[in-house]
This record gives sequence, structure tokens and C-alpha cells, in this order.
Amino acid sequence: MRSKYIVKELLKDVSAKLAHIERSQREAQLLLMFYLDKDELWLITNQNSEVEVGEDFFALVERRAKNEPFEYITNRVSFYSEEFYIDEGALIPRPETELLIDEVIKRVPADSELTFVEVGVGSGIISIMLALHFKNAKFIAVDISPKALEVTKKNLAKFDLQDRVELRLGSLLDEVEEEIDYLVSNPPYIANDAALESNLSYEPQNALFGGEIGDEIIQELLDEVLKRKIKFFSCEMGYDQKDKIQNYLKNKYYTSLDFYKDLSDFDRGFTLKATQ
Repeated sequence: MRSKYIVKELLKDVSAKLAHIERSQREAQLLLMFYLDKDELWLITNQNSEVEVGEDFFALVERRAKNEPFEYITNRVSFYSEEFYIDEGALIPRPETELLIDEVIKRVPADSELTFVEVGVGSGIISIMLALHFKNAKFIAVDISPKALEVTKKNLAKFDLQDRVELRLGSLLDEVEEEIDYLVSNPPYIANDAALESNLSYEPQNALFGGEIGDEIIQELLDEVLKRKIKFFSCEMGYDQKDKIQNYLKNKYYTSLDFYKDLSDFDRGFTLKATQ
């Protein structure tokens, strides 16, 4: 059943239902624009217009009222100025991860014919952005979750990259026997007993929790990088893990280790150069 509402009155009602959520008025606007497939200009110029919505719209509002992430409700997420498909099978990309892309891009020429491997591909955003930049490179993307790989497939199809990014189901580098030039990862790095915000309960837990301490998966990847003599390894990490990573690599041979900060000036990742 569908009913008619004046836009500004409908938005006021929806905003009240989302009052416990930050920016509730804006979220109400975004939900209505999504539902009606309208843009910002339409919203501004039609405050006194009448629209027709059904119970399916209020179901979206109810989902958001329960703190389900907006991105899962709309199946859309913005990353590096592009729009990607997203659902509960994959972690929602964060703006901080754009810095990981930048770390890789600044280290090797755009025309490099390298073999890139991403561990924990999730929605595919990292491999896709790198493949768009490094047009002569080969990409292998691995994830332990079949659901995540299904999300990646949809995004690869959108950008017509199915033939350039090979997907593999597996843990870490178990399914990759090829020589690797550049390893990149945004692995789980939160400690198992860490308290999370309620909205994070909707996201895949195996993409969040990295072990009892939190950096165990990062340590495993570091071991693989050194053992296989992978030239570069760029990795996102927790804001408090810089010292742990430095200590773990103490007395181990590598060429250089550079950390980078996020926009809030927290330590957010590193690039290890294992060999010359």
C-alpha cells in the first residue's frame, strides 16, 4: 500500500524516527532521495511537493533506526571518488583506506608490469582502484569469504575488470604460488575482545578481528613477505600497532619500513620494502 506525503513533512517524521542517529535530518533526506531515485536539486526544489511512498520505504527507515549501516541499506558506497556495490558480505570501505592506495601508487611507476596480490579483497575496492591505475599489471585477489568474493565480482563487472583481477578463495597466501612483486592488504587488525560500536555488528566479523592481540594476521603476512622475498608490502593497521610491528621486525632483515598517518594524524599503515 502506498500513501501520499508532503516532502518536508515526511522528512520531519523520518528524522524524528532517526533522532538517536547523528545527522538524522540528513540521513532522512538521503534515504528519501535513494528511494525515489532523485538528486539534491530535486530535494531542494520540491519541499512542498507531494510524493507517494510505500511500506518498503518505511522498512528502510526502520533498518537505519536499528543502526544498520546506511551503505548496506542502499547497497552503495563511495570510495576514491567512485561508487561501488556493497552488502553484508564485505566490510564497508573507510576513507582511511584511500591512503593505502596512495601509498602504493607513489612507489612504483604507472606503467609497471608487476604482479600485485591483495589479501582480504573484501568488496574489491583496493584491487580495482590499483588495476585502473596500473594498466599493465597483473592482479590476484584473495579472500577467505565466498560472500566477499561475490561482492567483488559485482564490482569487477561494473568496471569491466573481470579479465584483469583473478579472484581466489583461500586464507592469506595459501592459494598463491606465483612470484609476487607487490603485496597489499587491509587485514583484520582489531583485538578479539575489543568493544565495537553497534553498527559494526552488521559487518563481517572475520574482516574486523585479527586475533587476541589484533596484529597476528599482520605478523603472518610479514613472515610471508620476508620468506618469499616480496619486494613491497603495503598494509593498513591499527592506530596503536606501530611499536608492535617495529618490535616484531627487530633483528629481521629488510630494506626499509615506512609508516604513514591518516587524516586525524593517527598511525594508520606502513610499507615494508623487503628487498632491493
